[in-house]
Amino acid sequence: MSAVDLTDWLGNSEERHDQIVAFPANALSATLNYDVKYLDGSVLPPLWHWLYFLPIYRLDQANYDGHAALGGFLPPVKLPRRMWAGSRVSFLYDLTIGTEARKVSTIKSIQQKSGKSGDLVFVTVAHQVFQNDTCCIEEEHDIVYRSAPDINATAPVFKTTDTSPEFSYVVKPDPILLFRYSALTFNGHRIHYDQPFCIETEGYEGLVVHGPLLATMMLDLIRQNFPDAVVKYFQFRALAPVFDTMKFEVCGCKTSSSEVEIWIKRDDGVLAMSGSANLSRK
Repeated sequence: MSAVDLTDWLGNSEERHDQIVAFPANALSATLNYDVKYLDGSVLPPLWHWLYFLPIYRLDQANYDGHAALGGFLPPVKLPRRMWAGSRVSFLYDLTIGTEARKVSTIKSIQQKSGKSGDLVFVTVAHQVFQNDTCCIEEEHDIVYRSAPDINATAPVFKTTDTSPEFSYVVKPDPILLFRYSALTFNGHRIHYDQPFCIETEGYEGLVVHGPLLATMMLDLIRQNFPDAVVKYFQFRALAPVFDTMKFEVCGCKTSSSEVEIWIKRDDGVLAMSGSANLSRK
C-alpha cells in the first residue's frame, strides 16, 4: 500500500480512559528488582504510564505476529514487521496513582521510505495524557513498519561505541523478564516470548527485548543516580535489537548541569539505543 493510500489516517484520533491503579506499578517495581510499594497518592515514575491505556482486543482479532490487526486507529500498512523506533516525551506534571486519567492519541505523520533492508513506513503518533483536565504528559511515538526478512540479504552493520560511561549497570535479560513486561503491557507480540517464531520466521537470533523496557531502564538509571532530580524531557532512538542471549549495559554521562546522555550498549559493543534526558531539581 502506498503512502498516498494511507493519508486518510492522518489526523485519526482516539481517546482512552484508565484508572491509574497501584498494581501495575508495584508489579513493574518488583520486575525491576525494587521493594518499593506504591499506594494511592504516590507519584507514578516517568514512563510508567506505558502500563496504562492499553489497547485490548479479542484473541481472534490478533495478527499472525500477536499484534492487533491494523486498520482501526493505526493505518493498515502492508508491511509485516512493526517496531517501536523511538519517542520524545515531555513530563509536564506528575501522574498520581489512584486517580482516573485519559489519553488522547492522534496520527501525526506517515512517511514511506526505502532502505537497504527494503521498504519502510514510519508512523508518528502524538499522545497527551490528562489527569483532572490537566495535561501531564505530551509524547510523540515513532513506529516503523518493515518488510519481511530476506534470508539472502546482507547482515546489517550496526554502529558500535567505546564511550566510557560515568555511571552504568549491567542487565542479563531472560525470558521471565520479557514475559513479565509483555504481560504488564498486554503486548502479544511474539518476538518477545516465542523463540521459534523469532528465529524461524523473523530471522532474529533470540527473543527481542522490548524497546519501551529498554527506555524505562534508561530512566531507571537516572532515578538511581539522581534521586533528587525530576525528569522534564526524555528522548530516545532504537538503533539495534537487543536479544535475551546477550548482556547489555545501561550507560549514562552528565553533559551539563541539567542534561544527561543515556545509551544502551550490547555486550558485543553495538550501540542499541541512544537518548538524553533534561532534569530539574525537586
